[in-house]
Amino acid sequence: MSAQTTPETSPSGAADPGPAGPPVLYLAGIGRSGTTLLERVLGAVPGVVALGETMHLWERGLERGERCGCGEPFTACEFWAAVGEDAFGGWEHVDTARMAALKQRVDRASRVPALAAGAMAEDVREYAAAYRAVHAAAARVSGARVVVDSSKQVSLAWALALGGADVRLVHCLRDARGVAHSWAQEVARPEAVDAAHGEMPRYSAATVSALWLLHNVEIEALGRRVPSMRLRYEDFVADPRTTTREVLSLVGLAHAPLPHVTHDALELGVTHSCAGNPMRYTHGSVPVRRDERWRTGQPAAQRRAVTALTWPLLRRYSYSTSYGQAASTR
Repeated sequence: MSAQTTPETSPSGAADPGPAGPPVLYLAGIGRSGTTLLERVLGAVPGVVALGETMHLWERGLERGERCGCGEPFTACEFWAAVGEDAFGGWEHVDTARMAALKQRVDRASRVPALAAGAMAEDVREYAAAYRAVHAAAARVSGARVVVDSSKQVSLAWALALGGADVRLVHCLRDARGVAHSWAQEVARPEAVDAAHGEMPRYSAATVSALWLLHNVEIEALGRRVPSMRLRYEDFVADPRTTTREVLSLVGLAHAPLPHVTHDALELGVTHSCAGNPMRYTHGSVPVRRDERWRTGQPAAQRRAVTALTWPLLRRYSYSTSYGQAASTR
Protein backbone atom coordinates (compact mmCIF):
# COMPACT_ATOMS: atom_id res chain seq x y z
CA MET A 1 0.00 0.00 0.00
CA SER A 2 1.54 3.28 -1.02
CA ALA A 3 0.36 6.66 0.18
CA GLN A 4 0.05 9.57 -2.22
CA THR A 5 2.55 12.30 -1.59
CA THR A 6 0.81 15.19 -3.26
CA PRO A 7 -2.17 16.69 -1.46
CA GLU A 8 -5.35 16.47 -3.51
CA THR A 9 -8.75 17.52 -2.29
CA SER A 10 -11.47 14.87 -2.46
CA PRO A 11 -15.25 15.40 -2.72
CA SER A 12 -15.49 14.49 0.97
CA GLY A 13 -13.55 17.67 1.75
CA ALA A 14 -10.27 16.10 2.84
CA ALA A 15 -6.89 16.64 1.30
CA ASP A 16 -4.88 13.44 0.99
CA PRO A 17 -2.82 13.50 4.20
CA GLY A 18 0.25 12.04 2.50
CA PRO A 19 2.34 9.92 4.88
CA ALA A 20 0.58 7.51 7.20
CA GLY A 21 0.04 10.08 9.95
CA PRO A 22 -0.08 9.34 13.67
CA PRO A 23 -0.44 5.74 14.86
CA VAL A 24 -4.12 4.95 15.29
CA LEU A 25 -5.02 2.54 18.07
CA TYR A 26 -8.19 1.21 16.52
CA LEU A 27 -10.54 -0.60 18.91
CA ALA A 28 -12.41 -3.13 16.80
CA GLY A 29 -15.21 -5.41 17.92
CA ILE A 30 -18.91 -5.59 18.63
CA GLY A 31 -20.56 -2.88 20.71
CA ARG A 32 -21.04 -3.62 24.43
CA SER A 33 -17.58 -5.18 24.67
CA GLY A 34 -16.01 -2.60 26.95
CA THR A 35 -14.43 -0.47 24.23
CA THR A 36 -15.63 2.87 25.64
CA LEU A 37 -14.13 2.06 29.03
CA LEU A 38 -10.83 1.05 27.43
CA GLU A 39 -10.85 4.18 25.27
CA ARG A 40 -11.33 6.37 28.36
CA VAL A 41 -8.36 4.72 30.07
CA LEU A 42 -6.13 5.07 27.02
CA GLY A 43 -7.15 8.68 26.42
CA ALA A 44 -5.87 9.71 29.85
CA VAL A 45 -2.33 8.53 29.03
CA PRO A 46 0.13 11.38 28.23
CA GLY A 47 0.67 11.65 24.51
CA VAL A 48 -2.60 9.95 23.60
CA VAL A 49 -5.84 11.54 22.41
CA ALA A 50 -9.08 9.52 22.32
CA LEU A 51 -11.70 10.58 19.78
CA GLY A 52 -14.54 8.15 20.42
CA GLU A 53 -16.43 6.49 17.58
CA THR A 54 -15.47 8.71 14.65
CA MET A 55 -17.59 6.65 12.28
CA HIS A 56 -20.58 8.58 13.71
CA LEU A 57 -18.94 12.01 13.57
CA TRP A 58 -20.42 13.03 10.22
CA GLU A 59 -24.07 12.27 10.96
CA ARG A 60 -24.41 12.53 14.72
CA GLY A 61 -21.90 15.32 15.22
CA LEU A 62 -22.07 17.50 12.12
CA GLU A 63 -25.64 16.96 10.98
CA ARG A 64 -27.50 16.43 14.26
CA GLY A 65 -25.25 18.44 16.58
CA GLU A 66 -25.27 15.77 19.29
CA ARG A 67 -23.18 16.29 22.41
CA CYS A 68 -19.46 15.73 22.62
CA GLY A 69 -18.04 13.85 25.61
CA CYS A 70 -17.24 17.27 27.13
CA GLY A 71 -20.97 18.03 27.28
CA GLU A 72 -21.04 20.70 24.57
CA PRO A 73 -22.84 20.19 21.28
CA PHE A 74 -20.33 18.86 18.77
CA THR A 75 -20.67 21.98 16.64
CA ALA A 76 -19.94 24.21 19.66
CA CYS A 77 -17.00 22.22 21.07
CA GLU A 78 -13.77 24.21 20.82
CA PHE A 79 -11.64 21.10 20.40
CA TRP A 80 -13.66 19.77 17.49
CA ALA A 81 -13.90 23.23 15.92
CA ALA A 82 -10.11 23.40 15.92
CA VAL A 83 -9.87 19.89 14.46
CA GLY A 84 -12.28 20.77 11.67
CA GLU A 85 -10.38 23.94 10.86
CA ASP A 86 -7.06 22.11 10.76
CA ALA A 87 -8.32 19.13 8.77
CA PHE A 88 -10.67 20.76 6.26
CA GLY A 89 -10.44 24.54 6.68
CA GLY A 90 -13.68 24.29 8.65
CA TRP A 91 -16.41 21.64 8.95
CA GLU A 92 -18.53 23.57 6.46
CA HIS A 93 -16.21 22.28 3.73
CA VAL A 94 -17.08 18.65 4.45
CA ASP A 95 -19.60 17.06 2.10
CA THR A 96 -21.54 14.93 4.59
CA ALA A 97 -23.78 13.55 1.85
CA ARG A 98 -20.69 12.28 0.04
CA MET A 99 -19.39 10.71 3.26
CA ALA A 100 -22.74 8.98 3.76
CA ALA A 101 -22.62 7.64 0.20
CA LEU A 102 -19.07 6.37 0.66
CA LYS A 103 -20.03 4.75 3.95
CA GLN A 104 -22.92 2.95 2.29
CA ARG A 105 -20.61 1.74 -0.46
CA VAL A 106 -17.52 0.61 1.44
CA ASP A 107 -18.11 0.71 5.21
CA ARG A 108 -20.15 -2.43 5.79
CA ALA A 109 -18.95 -5.70 7.26
CA SER A 110 -20.41 -7.44 4.23
CA ARG A 111 -18.02 -5.45 2.02
CA VAL A 112 -14.83 -6.65 3.75
CA PRO A 113 -14.13 -9.60 1.39
CA ALA A 114 -14.34 -7.19 -1.57
CA LEU A 115 -12.16 -4.61 0.18
CA ALA A 116 -9.56 -7.25 1.00
CA ALA A 117 -9.51 -8.26 -2.66
CA GLY A 118 -8.77 -4.68 -3.73
CA ALA A 119 -12.22 -3.69 -4.96
CA MET A 120 -13.48 -0.08 -4.78
CA ALA A 121 -9.92 1.16 -4.24
CA GLU A 122 -10.61 4.79 -5.20
CA ASP A 123 -13.64 5.02 -2.94
CA VAL A 124 -11.68 3.42 -0.09
CA ARG A 125 -8.84 5.94 -0.48
CA GLU A 126 -11.26 8.86 -0.52
CA TYR A 127 -13.22 7.58 2.46
CA ALA A 128 -10.09 6.83 4.47
CA ALA A 129 -8.58 10.23 3.59
CA ALA A 130 -11.32 12.03 5.53
CA TYR A 131 -10.69 9.96 8.65
CA ARG A 132 -6.93 10.27 8.29
CA ALA A 133 -7.33 14.04 8.07
CA VAL A 134 -9.37 14.02 11.30
CA HIS A 135 -6.85 11.78 13.08
CA ALA A 136 -3.87 13.90 12.02
CA ALA A 137 -5.61 17.16 12.92
CA ALA A 138 -6.65 15.84 16.33
CA ALA A 139 -3.05 14.84 17.04
CA ARG A 140 -1.80 18.29 16.08
CA VAL A 141 -4.50 20.18 18.00
CA SER A 142 -4.02 18.09 21.17
CA GLY A 143 -0.24 17.70 20.91
CA ALA A 144 -0.65 13.92 21.07
CA ARG A 145 1.44 11.42 19.14
CA VAL A 146 -1.13 8.59 19.26
CA VAL A 147 -4.83 8.65 18.37
CA VAL A 148 -7.44 6.23 19.74
CA ASP A 149 -10.45 5.53 17.54
CA SER A 150 -13.09 3.34 19.17
CA SER A 151 -15.39 3.11 16.14
CA LYS A 152 -15.31 -0.71 16.43
CA GLN A 153 -16.63 -1.16 12.87
CA VAL A 154 -14.39 -3.74 11.20
CA SER A 155 -14.96 -2.41 7.68
CA LEU A 156 -13.74 1.04 8.71
CA ALA A 157 -10.59 -0.51 10.15
CA TRP A 158 -10.02 -2.27 6.83
CA ALA A 159 -10.63 0.95 4.88
CA LEU A 160 -8.17 2.87 7.05
CA ALA A 161 -5.48 0.23 6.67
CA LEU A 162 -6.00 -0.06 2.92
CA GLY A 163 -6.14 3.73 2.65
CA GLY A 164 -2.66 4.19 4.10
CA ALA A 165 -3.31 4.85 7.81
CA ASP A 166 -0.92 3.50 10.44
CA VAL A 167 -3.46 1.19 12.08
CA ARG A 168 -2.59 -0.66 15.30
CA LEU A 169 -5.50 -3.02 15.82
CA VAL A 170 -6.96 -3.98 19.20
CA HIS A 171 -9.36 -6.90 18.74
CA CYS A 172 -11.85 -6.31 21.57
CA LEU A 173 -13.86 -9.32 22.66
CA ARG A 174 -16.57 -10.18 25.13
CA ASP A 175 -18.50 -13.40 25.72
CA ALA A 176 -21.19 -13.45 23.02
CA ARG A 177 -23.89 -14.18 25.59
CA GLY A 178 -23.03 -11.06 27.56
CA VAL A 179 -23.05 -9.02 24.34
CA ALA A 180 -26.43 -10.41 23.28
CA HIS A 181 -27.97 -9.75 26.69
CA SER A 182 -26.70 -6.16 26.68
CA TRP A 183 -28.10 -5.42 23.22
CA ALA A 184 -31.51 -6.66 24.37
CA GLN A 185 -31.75 -3.94 27.03
CA GLU A 186 -33.17 -0.43 26.78
CA VAL A 187 -30.33 2.12 26.94
CA ALA A 188 -30.93 5.87 26.78
CA ARG A 189 -28.67 8.15 24.70
CA PRO A 190 -28.06 11.30 26.78
CA GLU A 191 -26.27 12.98 23.88
CA ALA A 192 -29.39 12.90 21.66
CA VAL A 193 -31.00 16.20 20.68
CA ASP A 194 -34.39 14.75 19.72
CA ALA A 195 -36.72 11.99 20.87
CA ALA A 196 -36.29 10.02 17.64
CA HIS A 197 -32.68 9.21 18.58
CA GLY A 198 -33.15 9.08 22.33
CA GLU A 199 -32.46 5.36 22.75
CA MET A 200 -29.84 2.96 21.44
CA PRO A 201 -31.19 0.28 19.10
CA ARG A 202 -31.91 -3.23 20.33
CA TYR A 203 -31.10 -6.44 18.48
CA SER A 204 -32.24 -10.04 18.66
CA ALA A 205 -29.98 -12.81 19.93
CA ALA A 206 -29.74 -14.27 16.43
CA THR A 207 -28.69 -10.94 14.91
CA VAL A 208 -26.06 -10.28 17.59
CA SER A 209 -24.71 -13.82 17.21
CA ALA A 210 -24.31 -13.43 13.45
CA LEU A 211 -22.63 -10.04 13.82
CA TRP A 212 -20.36 -11.35 16.60
CA LEU A 213 -19.17 -14.19 14.38
CA LEU A 214 -18.72 -12.07 11.25
CA HIS A 215 -16.91 -9.20 12.92
CA ASN A 216 -14.53 -11.42 14.85
CA VAL A 217 -13.55 -13.40 11.76
CA GLU A 218 -12.96 -10.22 9.75
CA ILE A 219 -11.01 -8.59 12.58
CA GLU A 220 -8.76 -11.63 12.80
CA ALA A 221 -8.13 -11.42 9.06
CA LEU A 222 -7.07 -7.76 9.32
CA GLY A 223 -4.92 -8.62 12.33
CA ARG A 224 -2.74 -10.71 10.03
CA ARG A 225 -1.95 -7.58 8.00
CA VAL A 226 -1.35 -4.92 10.65
CA PRO A 227 0.16 -4.85 14.17
CA SER A 228 -2.52 -6.26 16.42
CA MET A 229 -3.46 -7.86 19.71
CA ARG A 230 -6.53 -9.54 21.16
CA LEU A 231 -8.10 -8.24 24.37
CA ARG A 232 -11.03 -9.86 26.14
CA TYR A 233 -13.26 -7.61 28.21
CA GLU A 234 -13.14 -10.16 31.01
CA ASP A 235 -9.33 -9.98 31.13
CA PHE A 236 -9.31 -6.18 31.01
CA VAL A 237 -11.56 -5.76 34.03
CA ALA A 238 -9.66 -8.49 35.92
CA ASP A 239 -6.33 -6.65 35.52
CA PRO A 240 -6.74 -3.21 33.94
CA ARG A 241 -3.17 -2.04 34.55
CA THR A 242 -1.44 -4.98 32.90
CA THR A 243 -3.82 -5.16 29.95
CA THR A 244 -3.64 -1.40 29.38
CA ARG A 245 0.14 -1.66 29.17
CA GLU A 246 -0.19 -4.51 26.69
CA VAL A 247 -2.37 -2.32 24.48
CA LEU A 248 0.02 0.62 24.81
CA SER A 249 2.90 -1.61 23.76
CA LEU A 250 1.44 -1.53 20.24
CA VAL A 251 2.45 2.14 20.04
CA GLY A 252 5.65 2.03 22.11
CA LEU A 253 4.08 3.38 25.31
CA ALA A 254 4.13 0.25 27.47
CA HIS A 255 5.96 2.13 30.24
CA ALA A 256 3.78 5.24 30.23
CA PRO A 257 2.60 6.40 33.67
CA LEU A 258 -0.85 5.12 34.66
CA PRO A 259 -1.74 6.93 37.89
CA HIS A 260 -5.41 6.84 36.89
CA VAL A 261 -5.52 3.02 36.81
CA THR A 262 -5.44 0.74 39.85
CA HIS A 263 -6.38 -2.90 40.14
CA ASP A 264 -9.97 -2.09 41.08
CA ALA A 265 -10.71 1.51 40.09
CA LEU A 266 -10.24 4.05 37.30
CA GLU A 267 -10.05 7.83 37.58
CA LEU A 268 -11.82 9.17 34.51
CA GLY A 269 -11.73 12.78 33.37
CA VAL A 270 -13.60 14.73 30.71
CA THR A 271 -12.87 13.75 27.10
CA HIS A 272 -13.85 14.92 23.63
CA SER A 273 -15.30 11.59 22.54
CA CYS A 274 -17.46 12.45 19.53
CA ALA A 275 -19.75 9.40 19.96
CA GLY A 276 -19.98 6.22 21.97
CA ASN A 277 -21.52 4.49 24.95
CA PRO A 278 -23.28 6.78 27.48
CA MET A 279 -20.60 5.92 30.06
CA ARG A 280 -18.37 8.50 28.33
CA TYR A 281 -20.25 11.05 30.46
CA THR A 282 -19.20 9.31 33.71
CA HIS A 283 -16.38 11.12 35.49
CA GLY A 284 -14.37 10.68 38.66
CA SER A 285 -13.49 7.43 40.38
CA VAL A 286 -15.15 4.44 38.71
CA PRO A 287 -14.92 0.96 40.29
CA VAL A 288 -13.74 -1.80 37.96
CA ARG A 289 -16.01 -4.79 38.12
CA ARG A 290 -17.13 -7.30 35.53
CA ASP A 291 -20.67 -6.80 34.27
CA GLU A 292 -22.13 -10.28 34.67
CA ARG A 293 -25.81 -9.45 34.86
CA TRP A 294 -26.38 -11.67 31.87
CA ARG A 295 -25.51 -14.77 33.89
CA THR A 296 -28.68 -14.45 35.96
CA GLY A 297 -30.78 -12.07 33.88
CA GLN A 298 -30.55 -13.65 30.44
CA PRO A 299 -33.45 -15.95 29.50
CA ALA A 300 -32.27 -19.55 29.30
CA ALA A 301 -33.58 -19.92 25.73
CA GLN A 302 -31.58 -16.91 24.60
CA ARG A 303 -28.43 -18.19 26.29
CA ARG A 304 -28.80 -21.59 24.67
CA ALA A 305 -29.40 -20.04 21.25
CA VAL A 306 -26.37 -17.74 21.41
CA THR A 307 -24.16 -20.56 22.70
CA ALA A 308 -25.25 -22.88 19.89
CA LEU A 309 -24.76 -20.23 17.21
CA THR A 310 -21.35 -18.97 18.37
CA TRP A 311 -19.74 -22.01 20.02
CA PRO A 312 -16.85 -22.46 17.52
CA LEU A 313 -15.46 -19.00 18.29
CA LEU A 314 -16.46 -19.16 21.96
CA ARG A 315 -14.09 -22.13 22.23
CA ARG A 316 -11.42 -20.40 20.16
CA TYR A 317 -11.47 -17.41 22.50
CA SER A 318 -11.42 -19.58 25.66
CA TYR A 319 -15.04 -19.10 26.69
CA SER A 320 -17.05 -21.97 28.11
CA THR A 321 -19.61 -23.52 25.78
CA SER A 322 -21.76 -24.73 28.65
CA TYR A 323 -25.45 -23.89 28.39
CA GLY A 324 -25.53 -23.01 32.07
CA GLN A 325 -24.14 -19.89 33.72
CA ALA A 326 -21.14 -19.91 31.43
CA ALA A 327 -17.72 -19.04 32.69
CA SER A 328 -14.43 -18.36 30.99
CA THR A 329 -12.19 -21.40 30.69
CA ARG A 330 -9.20 -19.29 31.62
